[in-house]
Amino acid sequence: MKNKHIVLGITGSIAAYKACSLIRLFVKAGAEVQVVITPAGKEFITPVTLSALTGKPVVSEFFAANDGTWHSHVDLGLWADAMVIAPATASTLGKMAHGIADNMLLTTYMSMKAPVFVAPAMDLDMYRHPATTANLDTLRSRGVQVIEAADGELASHLCGKGRMQEPEYIFDVVDRFFHHQEHEATLQDLAGKRVLITAGPTHEHIDAVRYIGNCSSGKMGLALAEDCAARGAEVQLVCGPVSLQPKHPAIHTTWVTSAAEMHQAATRLFATAHVAILCAAVADFTPAHTAEQKIKREGKAGMTLELVPTPDIAASLGTLKQPWQRMVGFALETDNELQHAADKLRRKNLDFIVLNSLRDEGAGFACDTNKVTLLYADGRQQAYPLKSKTEVAHDIIDALCPLLP
Repeated sequence: MKNKHIVLGITGSIAAYKACSLIRLFVKAGAEVQVVITPAGKEFITPVTLSALTGKPVVSEFFAANDGTWHSHVDLGLWADAMVIAPATASTLGKMAHGIADNMLLTTYMSMKAPVFVAPAMDLDMYRHPATTANLDTLRSRGVQVIEAADGELASHLCGKGRMQEPEYIFDVVDRFFHHQEHEATLQDLAGKRVLITAGPTHEHIDAVRYIGNCSSGKMGLALAEDCAARGAEVQLVCGPVSLQPKHPAIHTTWVTSAAEMHQAATRLFATAHVAILCAAVADFTPAHTAEQKIKREGKAGMTLELVPTPDIAASLGTLKQPWQRMVGFALETDNELQHAADKLRRKNLDFIVLNSLRDEGAGFACDTNKVTLLYADGRQQAYPLKSKTEVAHDIIDALCPLLP
């Protein structure tokens, strides 16, 4: 945190008073803090107080005076190492999600080159409203890191989720981010290694417009690809249909649709890979026949769909595996989790398997978090608590590296 530049955004919430403690934590750790506050935020806490804590004038309006001087949101976006909006009201989150830049804080957000963190604060009904949920999902998809609200007593005297996290918690999240960033910059334990990763779902077409698929977002696979690339690996990513795009220049992506296409691409790339991480949610069955045209429902009382097994990519690569290669598989289970994962580990010649269960809240498809247990070929097990998928990816690669020859 030392010498880092933090833009702290404060919006119109009763939780604005907590910003004073957060500023003190940042400053004590050696960071330089610039406060940007909305007009509503000034109703809850005065710029004089904030300026005294940061040693800098507080930015609130576009224009500083009637003499033509103005505050540059562009300069703030270039200056900052991180932007933290705490508290973030439902109104501000909605405007961020929809590109509305009608105050200095929002224009600064839209000009920001650095990572952005938001700590929501609002009443429980506002927090769980579908609009707020959708806005937070939109911001997450754009890379904003959401510091989930806490449960507790709210300003309305109701109890529930919506309370802004305490300043110490927010500080720890940002501090861990910088530590992880610095660690990645120096960690090159996969330098010279070629890593094959499969990610996302597969779509098995029934006709020209319909398919069998699942809800995989590809987030876990792409997080693994980014972590491997950051650690020096050359990554070959074979990815099904997802909306996400890899960012690191060392990630080379082969886009596929069906299980057969993924099998073909993975088999071709595995021959020269030191590691294969099979994270994709591959369909187990595919229609025996695909109609070239859209199947019409008119005149049909029903329809029987004949399915045939898809190629088992993990088992296929397991038979090709050489002594110098390592393989990691994934198992998403709904019952008898450990038994099913251990069986898959053995049958597919894996070095370890990553188990997660749909019975664990926050794990599985379309989540930004995951809770996993690693099962090794030698019988060892390692369970991890619920973490972000970025952190889970780092844990998995940390477990992999000691196994490399």
